[in-house]
Amino acid sequence: MMMPAVKNIHWDDYCKAIPAFITLIMMPLAYSISDGILLGVISYVLCHAVAGKFKDISITMWILAVLFVLKYIFI
Repeated sequence: MMMPAVKNIHWDDYCKAIPAFITLIMMPLAYSISDGILLGVISYVLCHAVAGKFKDISITMWILAVLFVLKYIFI
């Protein structure tokens, strides 16, 4: 059911393709949709931060990424 949406991903924009790929791969590998989404959000923020595209990251994404990283640290 996820595969038709994959053709809509802009694979030439690495800041969007890498988090989408990580999310897509980690959902079945972790046996958890939520873990795939968590890693996708974290990688989205990291990718945009490393690329210097800070204005593209909303404050909500920053807060979620920090909370998700803390979740993984304190499990």
